[in-house]
Amino acid sequence: MSDNAALHEMLAHHAIRTCLARLARGEDRRDATLIQSCWWPDAKFDYGVYNGDFPAYLAWVVPGAEAIKDTQHIIGQSVIELDGDTAKAETHVVSYHRVDMGAGDRDTCIGGRYLDMFAKRDGTWRIADRVMLYDWSQDWGDAADWAQGVMGYPFTAGHFPGRAHGDHSVEFFGKGCK
Repeated sequence: MSDNAALHEMLAHHAIRTCLARLARGEDRRDATLIQSCWWPDAKFDYGVYNGDFPAYLAWVVPGAEAIKDTQHIIGQSVIELDGDTAKAETHVVSYHRVDMGAGDRDTCIGGRYLDMFAKRDGTWRIADRVMLYDWSQDWGDAADWAQGVMGYPFTAGHFPGRAHGDHSVEFFGKGCK
């Protein structure tokens, strides 16, 4: 592989991984603008429990189910295979959810993989198609009571616990995250 081809491949891999990280942040903060920057408007998705086109995906994720108070998507390794202006990527993901069950919150976690088809248009890599595969799921039980702080240490301010809406990181980055 020539140095130019290797550089092209490295830049494409970086752009795809950056897109995946932006999307995880957008989903966790329920930021429609950030999510839109990661998907092509004509994209399709299939999460096994829900599928459709990109507008259906966006309406599903933003504002998100009121019962899901908090999410965190941790993106693992990706295997990316480039083919010109398209790419296939398998990316491991662990997603945490704090769910209001009506009689208290529960913490749950899902491990799986995203199978993404990426397309590069006008110099930008975005998702054109996604399928979610599930490898495991765990109910961690009653959610931690953040009013008590962490490990017996009380929080010194109310912005420390993460949350889907009104998270301190939104203020930290200003208006959204580029």
